[in-house]
Amino acid sequence: MGTTNRTTETGLQVRRVVISGYYGFRNSGDEAVLKSILFALDEEGAKQGLRIVPIVLSVDPAWTTSMYGVEAVHRMRLGEIVRAIRGSDGLISGGGSLLQDATGAKTIPYYTGILKLAQLLGKPTFAYAQGIGPVNRRWMDRLIRGVMRRSAYVSVRDAESAALLGRMGVPRERIDVVPDPVMALPLPAAIVAGAGGVGADAAEAAAGISPLPVVGVSLRHWRKDGADLARVAAALGALARSRAVRLRFLPFHTPSDAEASRWVMEQLGDLGASVAEIAEPGDDPQLMLLEVSRCDALLGMRLHALIYAANQSVPMLGLSYDPKIDQFLNRINLTPIGTTEALDPQAFVSAIGKLLDDPQGWRAAHHDAIVQLKEEARVPAKQIATFLR
Repeated sequence: MGTTNRTTETGLQVRRVVISGYYGFRNSGDEAVLKSILFALDEEGAKQGLRIVPIVLSVDPAWTTSMYGVEAVHRMRLGEIVRAIRGSDGLISGGGSLLQDATGAKTIPYYTGILKLAQLLGKPTFAYAQGIGPVNRRWMDRLIRGVMRRSAYVSVRDAESAALLGRMGVPRERIDVVPDPVMALPLPAAIVAGAGGVGADAAEAAAGISPLPVVGVSLRHWRKDGADLARVAAALGALARSRAVRLRFLPFHTPSDAEASRWVMEQLGDLGASVAEIAEPGDDPQLMLLEVSRCDALLGMRLHALIYAANQSVPMLGLSYDPKIDQFLNRINLTPIGTTEALDPQAFVSAIGKLLDDPQGWRAAHHDAIVQLKEEARVPAKQIATFLR
């Protein structure tokens, strides 16, 4: 395997692992994946007598180092990547939707190329909770099949991804189906200890005014004509006029999600006693997780908005724009309230009203599934640590 006998002062064996993913772009969901992987590797490694030292491939290495306190090299500079992999004990690819061609024809060749490079350099490779597909260009199947069949460990985040790999020729018995790593991301303990309410709600509570229930809203641009966001605006407007709520927009990918949120806010019209605002949690994914934890209910387009909500047992409604939304919701026994093609305002108002009126009922109904996902989210880190030991 090429590991060395480096040992820390505490007696832990040191293992250096390169991590490849969509990192440094400041997309809250992908950054949350990275932070979750770092947490899991640190904890599971320590349980097995290892100190796992990550080297992250990032589009902004200085920012990644500053944010997470880890080594980072530029994801597009081949010399830096080769040196990092040569000096490592293995390479992790993931998580997230890396092996798909919906975002372009270069994505799959890039990520499979990084895996292939590590394999050519004699390093074990690990697929960490990957979302596979869609793969519309069939010639890319062989790129994925080749690196996955040569990987020491393969895990995917849903059964559909496992089935797709199986059809490509990867032995199904070698594939673990696990949740997205973010299911195990903890809240920032120091901040939670001193946390009060959410901005104006905290002030209202201090003044003796009953705070408005907070409905988190995570949106993104999808349809070029904006018809999907117009339907969301109609539904949220109907909710705001039917009962007093605080609509708190949560931009997971800035600036595009913030632009989508502001556009919808402009379409809402008269809100009556309701309020609409945009959260600004900054770049740290744990701070966005904290924002979500303070919501009474959530409407999410972004996959990781829904995963954050499940992580914190926040009652949620999903708006589907991609099969990955349906797949995740199905794992906690939910179906989307609508899609980017159809969303009925009255059905939405009724559904979110039930969540606000009986949150404990929702939590009781989905408790077991959420607990299971949290436990399973640590499986890849445990397996990788075992291999590196």
